[in-house]
Amino acid sequence: MTVRRLAATVPAKINLDLFVTGRRPDGLHELDSLVVFGVVADRIEVEEAGDLSLEVAGPFAGAVPHGESNLVLRAARTLAEWTGVEPRAHIRLDKHIPPAAGLGGGSGDAAATLRLLARLWQVRLDLPELLDLAVRIGADVPACVFAESVRMRGIGERLDPVRGLPDLPLVLVNPGVELPTASVFAAFARAHAPRPADRPPLPARAPLSVFAGWLAGGRNDLEPAARSLRPEIGEVLDELASFERCYLARMSGSGATCFGLFTDPASARKAAEELRARRPGWWVAAGVVETRP
Repeated sequence: MTVRRLAATVPAKINLDLFVTGRRPDGLHELDSLVVFGVVADRIEVEEAGDLSLEVAGPFAGAVPHGESNLVLRAARTLAEWTGVEPRAHIRLDKHIPPAAGLGGGSGDAAATLRLLARLWQVRLDLPELLDLAVRIGADVPACVFAESVRMRGIGERLDPVRGLPDLPLVLVNPGVELPTASVFAAFARAHAPRPADRPPLPARAPLSVFAGWLAGGRNDLEPAARSLRPEIGEVLDELASFERCYLARMSGSGATCFGLFTDPASARKAAEELRARRPGWWVAAGVVETRP
């Protein structure tokens, strides 16, 4: 008997900017963020089984939460409850994206789990249903369902695909610390107030240098709060900004991972090699985010 097995790669989510634009009566903050995907990825495999189980491997396997706090298992159970299917599958997660790092690894894993299990269990979900399920699991999960360049607003449920970005040579750096999203938003709420996103219109099909200049006019509103909790973030940003060919250094999401946008892939790779040598305790990855025309 052949066991059905499906797999997907799960690219990291990188918030190129992040504006905290409001706060709802339920306490959740509203955001406006330009998001891209790539550089490093997890892998999810699902296969037929007699019950629901999760196996975790990879360099960050030890940091993956277990039980009900695990977003992969939550996604599987949410889909089963929605569709009335018995939750039977063996899920294997190969974990390469650092957890609690502002890269949406858990959210991306949950989004991939929804898509793969819907196919494995042969249930039909249109896109609005899938996004409704996704936002029930976590604010970043709907954007990760798309896993392509997107403008994310509200609490993550309002998504507008973005076209015409240049390919982005990036270096991702995490100083080896986890930073829970809830802690960052709590620190933001204590010391800061939401304000409108004041970015100018996105330049259409601009070269990388022009796009970098446009992006530099934005901000990540969570960065000061995150730095107050983890001063190491400031060290990462200073290190990235010190490279001559780095256009821009900024924190991604709620941190603690930061990105450097470089002039070309070779410069990004060279910077990553130097950072690994100088800071052996840091996690460093380099790559090019290829965007759709």
